[in-house]
Amino acid sequence: MPREFIAPTKSNLLRVKERLATAEEGYDLLEQKREILVMELMHQVERVKLLERDLDAQINAAYPALKRMLIVVGRERADRLSQNIRYDFDLKEKRVTAAGMSLPGLEIKIPAMELKYSPANSFAECDETVLEFFKLLKVITELAAVKTITWRLAREVRKTQRRVNALEKMVIPTARETRTYIEAALEERDRDAFFTSKLLKKKAGKE
Repeated sequence: MPREFIAPTKSNLLRVKERLATAEEGYDLLEQKREILVMELMHQVERVKLLERDLDAQINAAYPALKRMLIVVGRERADRLSQNIRYDFDLKEKRVTAAGMSLPGLEIKIPAMELKYSPANSFAECDETVLEFFKLLKVITELAAVKTITWRLAREVRKTQRRVNALEKMVIPTARETRTYIEAALEERDRDAFFTSKLLKKKAGKE
């Protein structure tokens, strides 16, 4: 591992030691953060899997209900009944706390289900279809909200992992190598000074 090209002085040794201590402390903290993030990410992934299973089940309930309704009511009549039906959905960003972090999430409010066509024109199949598709919308919105958090967490895990790798493979080894180099150079300098001092004293004694 390459070292820093700096003068082997005591002041530089002090600075390198301080920098190394900070890097090692930062590495430990980031490792802890990464582990917490990974655990939370795995938890959210499990939630996504469960919601995707619920989504598949609800799709298998909603679309057959739609097919039955179209057979009973007819496509043209169903189209006329649906033309005046409107629902307002409230979609906004919401801060969510996960793994001790405040992350941008998604909040979707589904309007209350109400039958907006005349009872005289209503069929049991129409009611069933509306009910099943509202259930489907509920699962889809929950899944969208959870997936948003999951993507954010995955991004944070990647970012934290890059920082951990940089400290582990570059910053800390370089600082250690530089510390070792400076300490060795200072020790060599002290030995040279000691022997020089002894030689001078010996020479002075002979005179």
